[in-house]
Amino acid sequence: MSNTIGRAARLSVHSGRFPGPQSHQLTSYTTMTTGRIRTTLEMIKFEHSIFALPFALVGALLAFRASVWQGGSSLAWPPSWAVLRIFVWIVVAMVGARSAAMTMNRIIDLRFDRENPRTRGRALVTGALSMNFAVGFALASSALLVFAAWRLNPLALELSPLVLAVLFAYSYTKRFTSWSHLVLGLCLGISPGGAWIAVRGSLDWRIAILCAAVTLWVGGFDILYACQDVDYDRGAGLFSIPLRMGIGNALWLARAMHITVIGLLIWVAFLFHLPWPAWAGIAVVAALLAYENSLVRPADLSRLNAAFFTVNGYISLLFLLFWGAAAVLGK
Repeated sequence: MSNTIGRAARLSVHSGRFPGPQSHQLTSYTTMTTGRIRTTLEMIKFEHSIFALPFALVGALLAFRASVWQGGSSLAWPPSWAVLRIFVWIVVAMVGARSAAMTMNRIIDLRFDRENPRTRGRALVTGALSMNFAVGFALASSALLVFAAWRLNPLALELSPLVLAVLFAYSYTKRFTSWSHLVLGLCLGISPGGAWIAVRGSLDWRIAILCAAVTLWVGGFDILYACQDVDYDRGAGLFSIPLRMGIGNALWLARAMHITVIGLLIWVAFLFHLPWPAWAGIAVVAALLAYENSLVRPADLSRLNAAFFTVNGYISLLFLLFWGAAAVLGK
């Protein structure tokens, strides 16, 4: 009787009715892999890609409008594979650039992340990811950016090392200048210009104005975000606008930067002769920026995360929606 039961049990294991050792190993491997992917995405704040990618896509759409859709014509639908191919490689380049930048930031700032109570839970600090893995991931992400640039055009490829240099340099700027917020802004601000180059293989001074607008937008909300680290920055010998000017004055500077953003967007809309959706988008962005700045006060930083994540996410997506529509419409 016992032999029969044993044979039945072995048969059940091999037939998959009961999990055997190999099944447990596969489940464990899958769980570990999924966990590592999730931890890696958290390390690079993958969800924050929503801040930069819409502006790159708008830059690409404006480039197509300036070259393919002149004379009041509009984009043929569905778009050709040649057009879709460019957009695909722009997205790949953005993913590579942002992943490399965020990973290098975590590597370079590891000492400060260990000391700052706000960042002690990050993957490299806790050991959830190893330094060797982070370095390898940063190199792979950098290679992905360069490969995507090669697939786009020669100028994009030639400029890709400069882009990486700017992205990596940001992590050192808090060590010697209070204006590191603008360097971070530049890291995202170059995305519309990069997308323009991806489409046209050259640069146009008009798109540089949109780059400046994105730079000031990001720099402004990074000033807001830095208000929560004033005490730590002071003790660690780091630099920031809130530490240098005081939180109250820093908030006023962020507001001034965001007001300037609206002026620059108006200028871009005029230069590209954009139709009504662009102007509606500017109105929406202005309202959201006003709301964002109203959430943060010198004596109350409790709603800072709402201002940083939620509102800026809406700004990016709605900007893409309105300006994307404006770019594809005729004059």
